[in-house]
Amino acid sequence: MADDNGGGSNAAVVAIFVIFLIIVAAAIFFFGGQFVGGGSQTKKVDVNVKAPAVPSKSP
Repeated sequence: MADDNGGGSNAAVVAIFVIFLIIVAAAIFFFGGQFVGGGSQTKKVDVNVKAPAVPSKSP
């Protein structure tokens, strides 16, 4: 009977740890490794915006 003490709490700790690992793995998968070695995949976009020429009104 003494062996049954704490068996449920150990299973709960293991279950919480496994759930935590699954959440961490899912976060790494969804973020595409941006935090782990994926920072070098930056994309540069050249945006050239010009205002239209407005004729000046001289009085």
